[in-house]
Amino acid sequence: MAAFTGFWVTFKQMFRRRVTTPYPKRMRQKPQRFHGRHVLNRYPDGLEKCIGCELCAGVCPARCIYVRGKENPRGEPVSPGERYGFVYEINMLRCIFCGLCVEACPTEAITMSQLFEMSVDNRKDAIYTRGELLMDADGNVPHAQPASELNDLEELYEADGWMRATASAGRAAYEGVTAWTPTAGAGLRPAERGQSGGAAGEEEV
Repeated sequence: MAAFTGFWVTFKQMFRRRVTTPYPKRMRQKPQRFHGRHVLNRYPDGLEKCIGCELCAGVCPARCIYVRGKENPRGEPVSPGERYGFVYEINMLRCIFCGLCVEACPTEAITMSQLFEMSVDNRKDAIYTRGELLMDADGNVPHAQPASELNDLEELYEADGWMRATASAGRAAYEGVTAWTPTAGAGLRPAERGQSGGAAGEEEV
C-alpha cells in the first residue's frame, strides 16, 4: 500500500505547471548586474584603463587572476598611469564570479558582461589572457567561441550594470549622477535610474 501512495505523489506532480525554463529554447532575461565573462576596457582615446596595480588579483578569493604590471614606454604610453597590465590572465575554471575584482579596480578597467556560456573542451582554453579580455580601440571584444543559440556575443557589451553597482550612483542620493568614465565604443554610459523610484524619462541632474 505504501508503494501506491508514493506513486500517487508522483502522478500528481506530472500535471502541475513546470517551474523550470526550457533552456535553450527560451532564454531567461538576465538582470542588469549579472555576473558573466570579464572584459578589460579602454578609454575612448584608445588608452587602456588597466594601470597594472594588481588590486584585482590581490582581492580575488579564488586566486584565479594573475597580473603583472610593466612601466609605460616613453612617448607611447599604453595607459594613463605609470604602468599598465603587461600580463593579465583569468582562469575561468577557478573563478567564482563574485565580482570583487570589479569593485576593487580603481580605474573601472575590468567589468563583468552578461555572457556566461563559455564551455571549452581543453583546460588551457579556459584561461583567458590579455589578448582575449582586452577590447580594441573601437570597443569590440574578442571571443574565441562563435555566436550560437547558446552564445550571444552581444552580451559581451552589457557591462554597464557593474559600473553602476560599484559607483556611488548605486545609492539613491546619487541617482542621475554619472560617476564613471567613458569607455571605447560605448562612450559615457547613462546614469543610474530607479534607485528612488524616479521615472526613466526624467532629465539628469
